[in-house]
Amino acid sequence: MVMSGTASVAGRKPLAGPVLTVDLGGTRMRVAVVGPAGAVLARGVEPTPRQAACPDALLALVAGMLDPTSLKRAVVGVPGRVEYSSGRLEHAPNLPATWLPVLTETELSGIFGIPVALANDADLAAVGEARFGAGRGFGDVAYLTLSTGVGAGVVLGGQLVHGHRSLAEVGHMVIDWVAAARGEPATLEALASGTALARLAVDAGIEGGAPEVVRRVRAGDAAAGGVWAALVQAAAVGVGNVAQLYSPEVIVIGGGLGRVGNLLLDPILDHLRSYGPSGLRVEVVGAALGDDAGLVGAAGWEEAFAPGKSSGA
Repeated sequence: MVMSGTASVAGRKPLAGPVLTVDLGGTRMRVAVVGPAGAVLARGVEPTPRQAACPDALLALVAGMLDPTSLKRAVVGVPGRVEYSSGRLEHAPNLPATWLPVLTETELSGIFGIPVALANDADLAAVGEARFGAGRGFGDVAYLTLSTGVGAGVVLGGQLVHGHRSLAEVGHMVIDWVAAARGEPATLEALASGTALARLAVDAGIEGGAPEVVRRVRAGDAAAGGVWAALVQAAAVGVGNVAQLYSPEVIVIGGGLGRVGNLLLDPILDHLRSYGPSGLRVEVVGAALGDDAGLVGAAGWEEAFAPGKSSGA
């Protein structure tokens, strides 16, 4: 794993100037031009056309922004496991299977006409929050997104933790082995995501999804409070595990649930006081960049990602 104590990338001089960044999701695709200080200079969004060919979809998305005379590099964030050693998307259940062969750094560089780096979307968001967002000023930052799913990225000493592949797939950690043995939801994602909250709400007879649960919790509704407590407990266990694994100075919580604020963050902090790393104070804060964390992370990707240094994972 890369865990350098410096913020510069060995053997690579950071490039100045804006960078083209693409956030390729299963539901929507976003594109932005981001300045070196993390400012979003231009942006666009389109639904992900699942029946279209990947090159056509991407070219349509970036049309009007892709200017090789002013943009010398691009970063494409993808929702799946990236094999960094070869620069390809290895597994992405939420994207059309026909797209995977095209989602390589070599293919994308040919499509865009400029060098392209491929990044796991949670890794990219982690870099964004660590360099330009809520983790700014800390050397060791863990980022978790609690949204439709659960993802994570870790930046230690200014550099992204990774091996041959993207790491920190904490959403798939089993946090309730008793439930797993019964064939019930047992992973962090299955118990602490927005999808999990929607399922728990339906089971409790609450319509309206996560926003309605949160509204009722704030109003003191007992049924909603029970649903929320179950989700928060699972989220706290997952965050505590991340704290034990990486001993970060701060854990940044992003995604839709991360925007709920102290209703989520305070119980997580309480859990860390009992189950976090002994003698180590770990801050827990909400994300500052919101949905833009992955887009903005492209501006710091070249410095944070050190190629060719892996653990053999």
